[in-house]
Amino acid sequence: MVKKMKKTEKLRGTRTIGRGTMKKWRGKGHRGGKGYSGSKKHRKSWILRFERQHLGKKGFIPKTSKSVKAINLRDLEKIAGGEKEIVLNEHGFDKVLGSGKITKKLVVKARAFSRIAKEKIEKAGGKAVSE
Repeated sequence: MVKKMKKTEKLRGTRTIGRGTMKKWRGKGHRGGKGYSGSKKHRKSWILRFERQHLGKKGFIPKTSKSVKAINLRDLEKIAGGEKEIVLNEHGFDKVLGSGKITKKLVVKARAFSRIAKEKIEKAGGKAVSE
């Protein structure tokens, strides 16, 4: 009489015993969930190694925000050279700030001036003209 083997006996000795590629029978539960579940707890080390930008605030830049390019008074005389009038839009600047000293009489045309910059330009005998 031929002895009939059970399926588990027949597959014993093979690598996965008929359970695919194993990993605890391919369930998600034993392996900590699907996708990014647990990313703040038990998958944190993986994320810190391979995908740091996943955690933390992302933020956004509002459409209305504008970057203002400013220049200090100490740099104005260098840009002006020997000229008496300087138009800052042509040099790529929007605003004049009051850090530094100015010795020459200059007519400075810009979109905006700080209060101190305006005072220092006029004190040196020049003019601050807003465009």
